[in-house]
Amino acid sequence: MHGGLFSEDGVTLDDIRKIERNRQPPDSGPMCDLLWSDPQPQNGRSVSKRGVSCQFGPDVTKAFLEENNLDYIIRSHEVKAEGYEVAHGGRCVTVFSAPNYCDQMGNKASYIHLRGSDLRPQFHQFTAVPHPDVKPMAYASTLLHLGMM
Repeated sequence: MHGGLFSEDGVTLDDIRKIERNRQPPDSGPMCDLLWSDPQPQNGRSVSKRGVSCQFGPDVTKAFLEENNLDYIIRSHEVKAEGYEVAHGGRCVTVFSAPNYCDQMGNKASYIHLRGSDLRPQFHQFTAVPHPDVKPMAYASTLLHLGMM
């Protein structure tokens, strides 16, 4: 998932599968929550600092995982200094794969390799590399001629 868990209890994987994805995201509801919610360290839910969806605590994560027979969730959507963060007692993993986000955050990035029959996450970190000395959109005219834009 991109964001996280839900504003309401009882959401199942079947509910997620039924979401109509070929549309603009709504301002509330399960699709909105999947995109924009964030974990918080304290139990319960609170209003999101983003102004949309909610923040969810370890108890919400635990209930969702138990309801759906899952071990953990993997999400993104938040810059993490080390490129990833394991929260909620190991049940909520955030992985962020854009190093030095917006050329100013100085963060590492990471990806996850799920290993073994228990799909244990193994984290791989990386840092930003210098940008090539190419003007933005320098290749756009070539792509236009190829019909790719």
